[in-house]
Amino acid sequence: MPTIKSSYLGNLRTTSEHLQSGVKILTDAPVDNNGKGEAFSPTDLVASALGSCMVTIMGIVANRDAVSLDGLSWEVTKVMQSSPRKISEIIVDFQWENPVNDAAMIQKLKNAAKTCPVALSLDPEIKQTLNFDF
Repeated sequence: MPTIKSSYLGNLRTTSEHLQSGVKILTDAPVDNNGKGEAFSPTDLVASALGSCMVTIMGIVANRDAVSLDGLSWEVTKVMQSSPRKISEIIVDFQWENPVNDAAMIQKLKNAAKTCPVALSLDPEIKQTLNFDF
């Protein structure tokens, strides 16, 4: 059974629907690649998926150990190369307002982030730079 159903809308835009939930997303080509840049580009979604996947796996570990990740946020920077046009690096900067005061748990969370399915699925040529501000 399919997971996602997508359609081309014209003008370098697509829509995709997550079939189980009905949630839809729109993509638009970036301005530097003939688009309007009015929505996530497909490569933006890849970069976003990395950060979200990392935090999801950290959340699973935190829940299992009864640790709250309240106050955890992150910013993602996608670096493109021009020839061939592809993602060369994804930088994820994590901030945590009130981190747990347990060095072993902090390390466990960092390790969890590095082993999320998206991180393990990306081409090894894509540099993954992680900065943990906690």
